[in-house]
Amino acid sequence: AEGQAPTDDYKLELKLSHVFAPGEQLTKSIDEACDNIREKTNGAIDIQTYPQSQLAVYKDGVEQVARGANFISVEDPSYLGDYVPDFNALVGPMLYSSFDEYEYLLQTDLVQDMIKKAEDQGIKILALDYIFGFRSMMTNKVIETPADLKGMKIRVPGSQLFIDTLNAMGATATPMGFSETLSAVQQGVVDGLEGTMDAYATNGSAEVAKNMALTNHFLGTCGVYISTKVWAEIPAEYQEIIQNEFTASAKNMIDTISTNYESTKASLEEQGISFNEVDTAAFQEAVKPVYENMVGVTPGIYDTLTAEIAKMPK
Repeated sequence: AEGQAPTDDYKLELKLSHVFAPGEQLTKSIDEACDNIREKTNGAIDIQTYPQSQLAVYKDGVEQVARGANFISVEDPSYLGDYVPDFNALVGPMLYSSFDEYEYLLQTDLVQDMIKKAEDQGIKILALDYIFGFRSMMTNKVIETPADLKGMKIRVPGSQLFIDTLNAMGATATPMGFSETLSAVQQGVVDGLEGTMDAYATNGSAEVAKNMALTNHFLGTCGVYISTKVWAEIPAEYQEIIQNEFTASAKNMIDTISTNYESTKASLEEQGISFNEVDTAAFQEAVKPVYENMVGVTPGIYDTLTAEIAKMPK
């Protein structure tokens, strides 16, 4: 629905929630978008940001949006999977070899149709591409194939998708909170963890795990979600400002993450961290059952997604 024309006294306060720490790029990029929106609407749209799980996050955050709260949820698209199951597959394992492939897929009819289905469930998607990088394995030994992970306990966040994926990759997935993870690696309770290059350099992982196997098993990305009801009542000119700012800030974030990747890797190498390539095809084969076991997804979704990606102009 088109928003109304704004009146001089129009004001809307929204709370925005996510799990990222204040120093992380996602937090900086989201804050920048919200500051710009506040400025360009002369304070009419005031989005207050709450990092680090101060308010509802994950499933609960998306639920607030679906229920029509004055709330913006910034989450991994897999949390939309409760409403439109194919979103689980969109961020499924071993699917992308570049950020560009994901960006390309977002523009296809396949994904645009998923976005419309989310709207039917009350969720307006303002962005899906706050990309914070590929996730890889951080351990103290070189991992090249799924066989190398056999018997290794790897810490994962408590997400079913992560648990199923790491198990399929050959590891023993061990869900635990991040706060306990580094000491667990140090004490040998777990044999490593997984995460992005940015996280490796900033969250202390590099002090306890000295090798990164570049599995790139997940593309780390967040979307920005608002209630369709709340959105419909926002004046059209403000809708346009909000949409433009989130679109632009996601693009800037991708540029920053891409630019910093090589320099971050180089500085970690200087600290004695080693990196190795992996047998990508072997891992792709290993994780296929993860897609087949996703509840409610369109049958053959993995093949459909890979066929779409293959159409991308090289």
